Amino acid sequence: MSDERLEQLRAQIDGLNLELLHLLNLRAGLALQIGQRKGELGLAGFDPARESAMLDRILEQNRGPFPNGAIQSLFKEIFKASLDLMDVRHRESLLVTRRHRRQDSVVEVNGVRLGADPGVLIAGPCSVEAPEQLEEVARHLARRGVRLLRGGAFKPRTSPYSFQGLGREALSLLRQVARRHGLAVVTEIMDPRDLEVVLECADILQIGARNMYNYPLLQEVGRTRTPVLLKRGFQATLEELLLSAEHVVSQGNAQVILCERGIRTFERWTRSTLDISAVPLLKQESHLPVLVDVSHAAGRRDILLPLARAALAAGADGLMLEVHSNPAVALSDGEQQLDLPGFDRLLEGLGGSWRG
Repeated sequence: MSDERLEQLRAQIDGLNLELLHLLNLRAGLALQIGQRKGELGLAGFDPARESAMLDRILEQNRGPFPNGAIQSLFKEIFKASLDLMDVRHRESLLVTRRHRRQDSVVEVNGVRLGADPGVLIAGPCSVEAPEQLEEVARHLARRGVRLLRGGAFKPRTSPYSFQGLGREALSLLRQVARRHGLAVVTEIMDPRDLEVVLECADILQIGARNMYNYPLLQEVGRTRTPVLLKRGFQATLEELLLSAEHVVSQGNAQVILCERGIRTFERWTRSTLDISAVPLLKQESHLPVLVDVSHAAGRRDILLPLARAALAAGADGLMLEVHSNPAVALSDGEQQLDLPGFDRLLEGLGGSWRG
């Protein structure tokens, strides 16, 4: 074979490479259009029957020299790349992503700007148990400069025989005590039927980890204009968390705060495994404020300070902490709640990296 012939063949391959590139991108554009239309129709992006039929037709037309196995592998990679591209474009089109809004969203409650003010604290008891308990905790938090009071009225418990919260009585106590001490209320909503009465008390509606997939509830709070604190589910991916937030934002309520609270792993020394990587990833992908609930992640009070430091160092906009006047007699999650002196020590350990 002459050098001239060799160069001719190489030139033909170079031309085919460019032609293949053009065809691949053309195919990708059509796949994106199909994916968009499927989304509008509420259809799944991946259709295994359609993929199998396409492969069968391609292999029937294969005349070599590539064997069918090689052709099948090549086209499976093309199909997979097209699906990945559709997923990326879908994620980038979400209202909660940086592609939609480059600057950080700020949720302002009681003079606190979540997403702008560094090291915001939300603190209070796991559940409202009695007037004296809530009063003592709220008074102490207010004196230390905390302005956002958390407290559970309706408690989702694994066992139906565990304390389920005081319900509407707790909401009334939260409203009275918070007003007396100049605090805003963060409390969980579990049932859309309770929304009206919870809104009379709550300044921030909390969606707990167990309800992250409760889409009717997410859409219902999305129709309000009250800020929503959305906790990540025990086994939820970050993409699923953002999609849950999209359910809220798509209904018109853009005041959403994301909360990492640990995920379920094989580890038993902690209640959950705090996913610190979630903080920078969520801040990178989304414009929404990001908090970390270190109490629920750890399930134990003795390591809350290093976890809190790690969360703030990773870029979290703030922390959630459980504080009780007497954790030893708490009706729920006593082992993870700080007593009042313990809360003071944690603040001292955080130094100047927090604010009320």
